[in-house]
Parts: sequence; C-alpha cells; structure tokens
Amino acid sequence: MVYIYFWGTRGSLPASLTAEAVRNKIYRAVKESKTHTVATERQIKDFIETSLPFSVRGSYGCNTSCVEIRSGEDCILCDAGTGLRDFGNYVLQSKDQGKRNKPHTFHIVMSHLHWDHIQGFPFFAPAYIAGNQVNIYGFHRELEQAFVTQQNYLHFPVPLSGMNASIKFHVLKQGREYEIAGFTIEGMRQNHPGDSYGYRFEKDGKIIVYSTDSEHREDADDECYPFLDFFKDADVLIFDAQYSLVDAMYSKENWGHASNIVGVELSVKAKVKHLCIFHNEPTYDDETLFQFLQDTRRYLQIYAESYPLKIDLAYDGLQIEL
Repeated sequence: MVYIYFWGTRGSLPASLTAEAVRNKIYRAVKESKTHTVATERQIKDFIETSLPFSVRGSYGCNTSCVEIRSGEDCILCDAGTGLRDFGNYVLQSKDQGKRNKPHTFHIVMSHLHWDHIQGFPFFAPAYIAGNQVNIYGFHRELEQAFVTQQNYLHFPVPLSGMNASIKFHVLKQGREYEIAGFTIEGMRQNHPGDSYGYRFEKDGKIIVYSTDSEHREDADDECYPFLDFFKDADVLIFDAQYSLVDAMYSKENWGHASNIVGVELSVKAKVKHLCIFHNEPTYDDETLFQFLQDTRRYLQIYAESYPLKIDLAYDGLQIEL
C-alpha cells in the first residue's frame, strides 16, 4: 500500500484562517442545522459529515508545500514548506515509544528553492536531534547554499551547521533514474522562474507524479508535449493549479503556475486516474477554493464527460491510499 499525506498545500506563502472566517463557518452550520434533527451526538456527527460542505465543516489549510509519500517504512517528503514543521512534530509525538527514540532517516526531494518551498526546514524538529539523518535531493546546483543562506544570522538564530542531525545534500542529474527510499524516481525540468522540477515516483506498480510550480503554455496542446509522457498513466497527479484560466493567460502570465483547466486537459490526454489540484492560491478563502473545485469538476464534464477522472483539491490533512 502506498499512502500520500498532504502536510502543506498552499502556494507562494502561508494563508491565515481569521476569526471572522471561523464565525462565518459557525453561522452557516448553525443555520443549516435548523432543518435537521441534531439531538444526539450521533446525529450531530452525521449532520456535520453529510449535510455540510467541506468549506464549512473543514478548511483547505494554511501551510505551504510539503507532501509525504509513504510505503511501509519507506518515506519521501516533497518540498520543505511550512507543512514540514507539522510533519516533524507528528514524528516526535508518535505514540510508538520505540520508534520515537530510534534514529530516523528522512528523504526530502525539492522541486525548487523558492522560499515557500524551503521555509519550513528551520522549524523541522527532527533535524535538531543527533543520530537522525536528513537527505535533501534536488536538481539545482545551489541546493545546499539555499538552505545555508536561509539560516544565516541575518535571517534565523540557528545556523544550518547548528542542527545536530546529519544533513546531506544530493544534487541530481537530469535524464537519470534514482532509487530513493524504495521508490524509483525520475525528474523533469519545468517552466518556472529559476526553474523547477517535477518528480515521477514508481513503486509496486503505482505511479505518483508531483508537478508543482510549472506553467504550461500553448505547446501544451501538442500531441508530443513531453509532460504527457511524464504524467502518463499516473495513479495520482499532484498538479499546480494555483490560477484560474483567465489569470494564467493574462494578469499572471509568466508567473510560473498553471490553471485548473490545463490540469484537466493534460490529465485526460495522459490517462491519469486521479488529479489532485495543489499549490492553492493563498488569497482564496475556503468557500472560493470549494467553488474552484466544483468548477474544475464541471469542466471535466464539458471536456471529456465519459473519462473517469477523479478530481480533488488538496488540503492540509488529506490522505490518499493506493
């Protein structure tokens, strides 16, 4: 069994959940409850789960990019955004005392080195524990320097060298396959300022593609578009769809992100089974993101009604099992 767990799903910067937004959720829930019987604890739980939309009963979250891909004891983390802090705390708070005190080895693959994808690392508690091993992989030659600079004395009180774990950086080469934590991995260069890289993970016949911070232009309509082969037959495609089609084509063109529309079209062409929209716009509230997901699903009905593509919008805490 392969598991995907989303620790951080916002793009560009963390997003806040304000007191006003929480009050609006409570108001909508109470108003809706007046047409339901919610006298018992079981009825209350059923009402929340079946009668309230996710935008009211939950939240799409606040953390920036960090996705865990796990199979048994083997685990890879995609990017080191603020979600990495929550992952690290989860590891330390594990109820399994034997595993808590046992040295851990962590594998982090980096799409690129922009701040929202590395800013969680200074708060990654396991990196402060002697005996732990942290391997960081990426295609940028500046991989190590980006992490060192982030923690110099002007930006953070603890330098990278002050972390007690063994931290090693591995610069990857394009065109090669790698075996990391039991997964076969290949990377692909993407269109993003400063370059980013997508990753295709394979294990036990399952395929997961992590493709964030990637802009797709007119050549995406080409039958030989290289991303079609990269996405081909993916069980899950984690796809940057931060923008609407209008934003991606006009006001935010060349900003390095894609739209939900091109995500659907590429998924259908590449025969993807499950599209998971990711790198969510930080200025969108939960209601707007919920509507964005509904619009995306409706577009699939227009574009390829008969194609059985499952579409979700990633949120902090979402788990997918393969």
